[in-house]
Amino acid sequence: MTLLWIALLPLLGVLVPALGAGLRRRECSLATAALPALALLLTLFEVPALLDGESLRVAVDWIPTLGLELAFRLDGLSLLFNLLILGIGLLILLYAHFYLAPEEPYARFYAYLILFMASMVGIVMADNLLLLWLFWELTSLSSFLLIGFWSHRSDARKGARMALAVTGAGGLALLAGFLLIGDIVGSYALDPVLESGDLILADPRYPWLLGLVLLGAFAKSAQFPFQFWLPHAMAAPTPVSAYLHSATMVKAGIFLMARLHPALAGSELWTLTVSLVGMVTLLYGAWFALMKTELKGILAFSTVSHLGLVTVLLGIGSPMAVLAALFHILNHATFKAALFMSAGIIDHETGTRELGRLGGLHRAMPITALLTSIAGAAMAGVPLFNGFLSKEMLFAEALATPVLGGLSWLMPLLATLGGVLSVAYSGRLVHAVFFKPARQAPPKSPHEPPRLMRLPVEIFAALCVLVGLFPSAMAGGLLDLATRAVLLEPLDFHLAIWHGINLPLGMSVVALLGGVGLYHLHRHLRRFLKGFEPVDARLVFEAAMQRLALRSERLLKRLDNASLQRYMALLLFAALALTALGLGMMPSLAGDRPQRPADGVLLTGAALLIFGAIGTVVAHRYRLISLLLLSMVGLLVSLTFARFSAPDLALTQLSVEVVTIILLMLALFFLPQKTPRESSMPRNVRDVALAGALGMVIASLNYAVLTRDTPSISGFFIDNSVPGGGGHNVVNVILVDFRGFDTLGEITVLALAGLAIFKLLNRLRLFMPHSDAEGRVWAPDRYPMILTTISQTLLPLALLVSVFIFLRGHNLPGGGFIAGLISAVALILLYMARGVEWAQARLDFQYQPVAIAGVGIAALTGAGSWLFGHPYLTSAFGHFHLPLIGDLELATALIFDLGVYLAVVGATLMILANLGKVTTPHRPAKDDVAPATAFVKEKR
Repeated sequence: MTLLWIALLPLLGVLVPALGAGLRRRECSLATAALPALALLLTLFEVPALLDGESLRVAVDWIPTLGLELAFRLDGLSLLFNLLILGIGLLILLYAHFYLAPEEPYARFYAYLILFMASMVGIVMADNLLLLWLFWELTSLSSFLLIGFWSHRSDARKGARMALAVTGAGGLALLAGFLLIGDIVGSYALDPVLESGDLILADPRYPWLLGLVLLGAFAKSAQFPFQFWLPHAMAAPTPVSAYLHSATMVKAGIFLMARLHPALAGSELWTLTVSLVGMVTLLYGAWFALMKTELKGILAFSTVSHLGLVTVLLGIGSPMAVLAALFHILNHATFKAALFMSAGIIDHETGTRELGRLGGLHRAMPITALLTSIAGAAMAGVPLFNGFLSKEMLFAEALATPVLGGLSWLMPLLATLGGVLSVAYSGRLVHAVFFKPARQAPPKSPHEPPRLMRLPVEIFAALCVLVGLFPSAMAGGLLDLATRAVLLEPLDFHLAIWHGINLPLGMSVVALLGGVGLYHLHRHLRRFLKGFEPVDARLVFEAAMQRLALRSERLLKRLDNASLQRYMALLLFAALALTALGLGMMPSLAGDRPQRPADGVLLTGAALLIFGAIGTVVAHRYRLISLLLLSMVGLLVSLTFARFSAPDLALTQLSVEVVTIILLMLALFFLPQKTPRESSMPRNVRDVALAGALGMVIASLNYAVLTRDTPSISGFFIDNSVPGGGGHNVVNVILVDFRGFDTLGEITVLALAGLAIFKLLNRLRLFMPHSDAEGRVWAPDRYPMILTTISQTLLPLALLVSVFIFLRGHNLPGGGFIAGLISAVALILLYMARGVEWAQARLDFQYQPVAIAGVGIAALTGAGSWLFGHPYLTSAFGHFHLPLIGDLELATALIFDLGVYLAVVGATLMILANLGKVTTPHRPAKDDVAPATAFVKEKR
């Protein structure tokens, strides 16, 4: 259960800022950091078990039929990323406390940041591909909120939209790839997937699933050609940039490639695709980092470049290359977090990030200059710093592994070129800001930041030095665990500063010297390149989005012309095409099941049903007549259910019909009594042909299904209704026990619909017209005397019947839903008979709390089973003997059914009572009347 807490504690931490919105900033910061800090401590407590070789797993069934479970694992790879996510995240929270302005909504910022942290923890700990994908998409949504945090800025909104579009599209491709993997392996659990590498590589669908998975990974980790979104995400606050682009979001794609390495790597397609894309990304990002003139722009493109470096190593795929990739993930997280925070400090204390307005800051900010220089040296790959070690390992693997066949010499050459560019932009970042004279004074007088704001940078800078000097002691054990998790076997390696004079060392020297020289020449290069207009990926993306929006708008204008008739025609035509396609694939229409002789009663009912349905359509312009025919159709459907021994369905259908007819009668008051003819003859012919064709296809499909024997779950419900649910009414037991979660969802939707309609109608008032559409004045009688007399007598009787129907529902036809409709009909009849004001004066209570209480009772009934260690909505029942009453069965499902009853009563009366209240009780003068019978002609 410890793993479950590690995964869920950050998610629970999202609630802390919301619940503590009234707290001061310091208290809110401390409270927000508490749960992630506890998750980090729990992670550290599990390290000894991992060192002992234990396999740490936890799984809780969620949706077993879909192969989805809350399954988490903690191995070396997830440990490495968890320490980065939680550790750096806590330091980011400390840094953000001082970075954000006093007037900014810090509670909302912390909530977004913790949500993102929880999503990343879920990705790295997920032990199921589908669960991993859910957290993957959650990172896209939470990063959208973080990047667009300063929503008043156009660049923030555009950057957030760009990031969401690219990573969201990649997520869809990733889901398709996961589904293919699950289909091949037969499971979505990670262990079977990772052990099925040979099976996956041998499958003919391997190129497709590899492409889909890599699309998702490349989009998330800003690999070419999806690199353009990351620099524009720099519009986010600096704490967000430091977190997303050092240790979390952009590393998600890298993590995925490492996690699925045993299953997908090992083919030439993997090696060529991943290593070449990584190398292009490395050089692309490094080149543009050298050309940028703004701090976060340099850091953004340098992040793209270093992500490309890690991708190259994973593409090479040798055991030492995997080790180097993991080592550089760790190193990049430390020096890049330090550099982003330093950039934020410089911006915070000087008011600008433009290199042209910065310079000579080492005098005013000596400590910040030292810390930034250390992190910059690590990023450049200077010896004695951590970045040097992992970059030299890249050079060694580029030399040792032939990736491009006869062109394998090209890979070391390009890697060295990337190292040259890295030294150049790192040196420019440090030198131009701190040691080069400023051409223009910054907006604010520079000075050192508060001590605690600088503390995270000091910690990361210290790690850059310590790992560089003592790599084996500082990172060897962690890398050993992580490499074992990726390779599924131990790897014998030794991290050291000095490996002797060799070719990789020579490449490092060339990179350092070449980078220094390139930095001194970069201004000449920039002047030369001014004549060449580079392709702006942002403009390409925005142009593509505009074209997509324009074409979508054109298509929408052709389809959407505010005509319900056209909408229905398109919907029915699509249904006709798909159903006819399925019907055409059947070898024969009739099945093998023996057919029963025709039933005269049923044939008569069917004829009346057809007559009523056609009559409703033909007489639809005469509203009251069509309403009577429609009620006849509902009554015949109810009788059909009763004929086929489904009394529960018959009672439900009958109750729903009564409520529906009342609803339509109330609505008819605001509609014209007669609808003029608007449809042309060709359109009528089209509609008749479409309806007839669809009717024949659906009838044929029903006939094909009913004449075939198919597996049914009905036997399970019948056999287990009494022993499993304690009730003889199988339908009710299904609703409140076996499929109780479905019922809970349905009454929730019903309550929400009632609340929405209540909100729409609550303040709406329409005047009663003086006369009907033909000029006839309304009768002076307000309410019919017979109706008022009967309704008062009928109300207590109907309520008693509803109680009877409710209590007997578990063993006989009835239940909370039917009882709720009966009670609602009785109450609404009183409203109709006596008027809204009279009824409300005597029924002085609101229906909204009734509906909400019903949903709450049903939900809490299901949660009660947790107290006894059973799954949600597990019911209990027992038989008791009571004096004077005798044997009595009591079931917790009765409480759940009470919730259903209250939700149905509350939602139904919210709708009907408020619809009846729309008109005012008085009759205005004719001159003051706004014609309620006016209507808008539908466009055809």
